[in-house]
Formats: sequence, C-alpha cells, structure tokens
Amino acid sequence: MKNKFLSIAIFASLIFSSTMLHAQTRYTEYVNPFIGCAANGHTFPGACVPFGLVQTSPVTGTGNWGYCSEYMYTDTEIWGFSQMHLNGTGCPDLGEVLLMPSTARVNRKNFYSSFKKENEKAYPGYYSVYLDDTHVKAELTATSHVAFHRYTFNATDSAAIYIDLQHASTSSLKQYASHVNACEVNWETPTLLTGHINTSVWVTKDVYFAINFDKPFKRLQNLPLKKTEKGNKMLVFFDLKPGEQIQAKIAISSTSIKGALHNLEAELPGWNFDETCKQADEYWESYLSRIEVEGTKDEKVNFYTSFYHALIQPNNIADAGEEEEYSTFSCWDTYRAAHPFYTIMVPEKVDGFVNSLIRQGERYGFLPIWGLWGMDNYCMIGNHAVPIIAEAYHKGFRGFDAERAFNIIKQTQTVPHKPKSNWDNYTKYGYFPTDLTRNESVSSTLECVYDDYAAADMARLMGKKEDAAYFADRANYYKNVFDSETRFMRPRKSDGTWKSPFSPGQLNHEVATGGDYTEGNAWQYTWHVQHDVPGLIKLMGGKEAFTNKLDSLFTTKPEGTLSDVTGLIGQYAHGNEPSHHVTYLYTLAGKPERTQELIREIFNTQYKPEPDGLCGNDDCGQMSAWYMLSAMGFYPVDPVSAQYVFGAPQMPRITLHLNNGKTFTVTAEGISKEKFRVAKIYLNGKPYKKNYINHSDIIKGGTLRFVMK
Repeated sequence: MKNKFLSIAIFASLIFSSTMLHAQTRYTEYVNPFIGCAANGHTFPGACVPFGLVQTSPVTGTGNWGYCSEYMYTDTEIWGFSQMHLNGTGCPDLGEVLLMPSTARVNRKNFYSSFKKENEKAYPGYYSVYLDDTHVKAELTATSHVAFHRYTFNATDSAAIYIDLQHASTSSLKQYASHVNACEVNWETPTLLTGHINTSVWVTKDVYFAINFDKPFKRLQNLPLKKTEKGNKMLVFFDLKPGEQIQAKIAISSTSIKGALHNLEAELPGWNFDETCKQADEYWESYLSRIEVEGTKDEKVNFYTSFYHALIQPNNIADAGEEEEYSTFSCWDTYRAAHPFYTIMVPEKVDGFVNSLIRQGERYGFLPIWGLWGMDNYCMIGNHAVPIIAEAYHKGFRGFDAERAFNIIKQTQTVPHKPKSNWDNYTKYGYFPTDLTRNESVSSTLECVYDDYAAADMARLMGKKEDAAYFADRANYYKNVFDSETRFMRPRKSDGTWKSPFSPGQLNHEVATGGDYTEGNAWQYTWHVQHDVPGLIKLMGGKEAFTNKLDSLFTTKPEGTLSDVTGLIGQYAHGNEPSHHVTYLYTLAGKPERTQELIREIFNTQYKPEPDGLCGNDDCGQMSAWYMLSAMGFYPVDPVSAQYVFGAPQMPRITLHLNNGKTFTVTAEGISKEKFRVAKIYLNGKPYKKNYINHSDIIKGGTLRFVMK
C-alpha cells in the first residue's frame, strides 16, 4: 500500500522545490529540539511532524509545574515514552499510552532507567537515547497519527516492554490532577493491542489506540493496580537474542479504535523505521525551507528552532484522510504573533484553523478559549479565537463561511458562557467590576475589549453597520479602568470608585493568588490597548508623558516573583505574552530608536540556543513567533489591522518563499553588534516613511531594505 504520509511530504516538498535549490545545508540541521527543555520553556525533545496529532517523547517526571511537557533536560532518569505532548504550555495534559523497554535488571516497581546526556539525541522527527539500566537503545519517530518506536536490546534477560495505560501528564495543582476514568484493552492478535482510555487532566477526553509489534509476544503479565487506579499496566515479554530489536507502532485516534487502526494502515503500513525518519525529516524540511536566513550559526539555530516550535501545533485531531479538524488552540497566547505568522508562512492552513474554530464554537455555543482535543479547558481570559478569525477575514482569507463565523463571534461576545464572561455586568458598568468578578477584573476587561474591537472590525468589513457600532463602542471600555491620577489600568468597583489599597507592582495569577490581573500586574497590563494606541497616548497626557511612563516600565524594579512572569527587564516581562507588543509602542509614539534598542536587548538576553534558552513558556509557538517576526524587523501590535509595526531586523537577510510563488526579502544593510538602529527604510527600492508595513505588501512579494546605523 502506498504510504500516504510520504506522498504528503513529497507533495509539500515539490511545492517549494525552488527553495530547496538555494539550500547549502538542510534547514532541519539547525533545529535543536532541546531548546526550551529546561527552566521555564516547557518544550519536549521527542519526535513529531508539522501539525500532527502525535508527539512521541520521553517522560522524565510529572507532578509539578515544571513538567507540563513531562520532560526536564536536567533529569537523569527516563520513566518511559508517551505518545502525545503539549509544546511549552503552562498547564499539563496528554501523555497517554506510555511504553518502556525493560529487562530483568530493572526495578519492577517503576521501570525507570538512568541515561547519560551524551547518549541522547534529537532532530526534527527523531529522538534516541541509550538506557543504561537495561542496555537498550530506544529510538522514536512519527507520522501525523502514528508513533514509531525501535528498541535495540543489547542484554536480553527477560526482554520486555512495559505498557502503562494509567499514565497521563499530571500536575501538583489539584484542579489539574490527572486520573484515568476508564480503560479497555484487547489483544486482537499476538502482535496487536487495541484499546481506549478516558482521562481527566486539563480536559476530559477519550484516547483510542492501536499498538502493533513486529514480533509476537512470548508471555504477558498484567501488573497489579492501586485501588484508585482504573487504567491498565502490563509487561509484554519477547524472545530475543542480544542485538535484536523490537519495533512498535502506536496509532492514536480521537474518534474510535477503528479510527486508530485506519490511521495505522493509512500512514504506516510497513516497518521501515529509517525510511519513516527520512520522510519525517523531508516533511519538516518542506516547511523550514520556506524561509532562508543569513546570520551566525547561533542565530540560525534560534530561528529555525523557533520555526519548528511554531509548527508543532495546532494539531489535526481528525483521522487520516478525513476533513482536517484542528485543536490545541492556546488562543490567549497565539493570537498575538503565532497566528499572524501562519497567515504569512502557512496560509494554506489558515482556513482550516478558522473552520475548526467555528465548528467547535457552534458545538459549545462559544468560540474556544483554550481548545484541546476539540474541547475547552476554559483556561485564561477573553475569547481570542475572535481576533484569530477577524484577522483572517481582514487579510482576505475566504475559505470559510463568513456569516457563520460572525454569528458565532457575536454569540460568543454577547451570551455569557463562563464566570469571566458576565456580559450583563460588562455592558452595565462598561468594565468588569472588581467586587462582582471572581478575579482578574482589569485583565478581563482589557482582553475582552480587544475581542470587541475584532468583532467590530469584521462587522465593518461585512457591512454590518449596527453590529460594528455596537462592538466599536464596547472597544472603548478600556478607558473606564484607566485611573488618570496614577496613570495605571486599575481595578474599579461597581459603585465607580477605585479599589484601595492599590499596588501597581503586585503580581497576580489566576490560579495561585487571585487578584485583578492575569499572570501580571498593573505595570504590564496598563499597555494592553493594542487596537487604540493613539487613544492610550491621549489618556496618558500625550506622547512625551506616554514614553516617560513607558521608560519607567523598563527601569522599575520587580516586586516579588511569579512562575509565569519571567524574562524581566524592569517590570517588562518578555516571558509572558501580555508584554510582547509593548516595546513596539515606542515606534507608535514617535521614538522608534527606543524600540530598536530594546529589541536588540531582548534578542541578546532572552533567547539562547541552549536548553534553558527560552525565558518563559514557549506557549504553543508564541515565544517563537515573536522571535521570528521581530528578526524580520516588524511585529503585529494589532493583528486584526493586518499591519506590522517596525522594530529593527536582527539578521543580514531573511527571504520568505511565499505560498503564491513569490518571495519577500528583508535586508539589513550594514548590521553589526554596534549598528542595530534603523536609519532608512526602502520598500521595493523606494523610500518608505510609514512606521508599519501592510500584510498585503508582504504577500505581493518584493524587498524591504533597512539601512542600519
């Protein structure tokens, strides 16, 4: 049977074959999957393909916030290899179906094995490690829906594979404590195990699987479970000689066991592990080769690893060959830069993303807040699927029904659907009163205001004047939480008075500390008016007062610490998303040189080609998208506007090979360590005076030339 996964990879490669001719080395060689696997990055090093359902990766721990991806680079033991993982998130989920090669040498209580870092390798679509306690080399690769494991046993006393169907990503936070609600397994043949697990972590979901071995098992041992466990744990023994291998294919489906078996046959009918690795590498290369970067090796590693991380999700949870259904929408994070990046570099996916958001919205009555496995975990604030859809519409994407899209946007923004979307209070007071809101009153007001603006913009473009006027009025609600005396966005009570005492530097978190801000404080959220910077400047008292206040953000000492508020420059927190547009506000206030200085500082201090190289959670590619767009010299302060505000390019030349066959090249003439400010800008050879560039100008192709000073 023809391998459909290979066909997809070859097709994608052919589309961009002209790009491949330019490559002196393969772009996948610049990807380091270990970047972000230490400190706060929460990434994983395992094997996957772009937008795939499967991310097969090692597990080195669970149980606390640091293990949202189940892996920490500094650990020295591996627990096993589970088949799905989240990239850089701030909460855990997935992690179902854990396999671990085992021998009689292993402590049968936990089956862990130590390993040495020098014996661990990771590339796009491939991961390997030598397990010291069992003398097994474990290798992983993947297609979109199937994980492929190869275990080489160098000592074969009781060679076995431990299968843990009780395992799932877990956290010490009680509200995210994982458990298996139900589990069923069936040995269809001596080489094929099928089953279903229902788990509750961030969401409650059904995971269906089919595990196919290339050898029949010799003996099976079901292991005892704790009284509270409802999963299944077993040892599957094989008859092997030293140096022999066992291969396992683990197909995953979100729909049924039949779907898992279909995915197995459709994507990986054979047993050629090396060829599957090659196909995965080609698939990644077909995407990564869309951008050519000139710069140092470290710059290329940072850039292409960012590109890699940005393409891990959203994930197609539909079975192979069916209409694509995407989930893993960390909308609060990714509407800011990741989705704008997709509209430039993977535009063929955008309509599929939007249609998936619409369908989920229609199923649940509101657009995804944080969509996972086709459901919602209600995490974060606002409904930022609204700007994702509105941005796509503004940029001319028409592969979705705009009427259906706007209808669910309107329903989302007017029908209450969670504690933090009490639209009755919101419209009655013009903000979320702190005394009537559980917490996050200021942040919720500001985030919802941007969604209202996005709804107004789409309504305007569709000729819906009444709706446009209604949501445009709500988009001004940000003014109602601005305290002109302190010049901060401040919590306000239902009687109109300000909440006291008030400390602008006090950090709050939705789960841990409550309060009126989300993963931040008044210093960080005061600038959260992406759609109306001139209005915010006016509230502040003019450009000089505005930039003086902004200066203070970067020089005021932090007060206390919070796990998600990292990458600090003064009170500016690059490790968390509400700060990501803030440096570009200087450009909009007439001081572009200050934007340029800060961008260079962030590049120098907050991104490194090391495991601890991300200053905060990658958050499904948002940290990575900021890096790539800022390296090009611009950033979408207001994504829905289809405008990108200028900063300063960070590399000599970046060439975008666009989906329409055109190229857009950014050059930084004379750039160096000392010359990182912009003297002049030229678009297609002509002097360019605007402080932003339109999406349409990029998509037309051409050259954007920065002269550096």
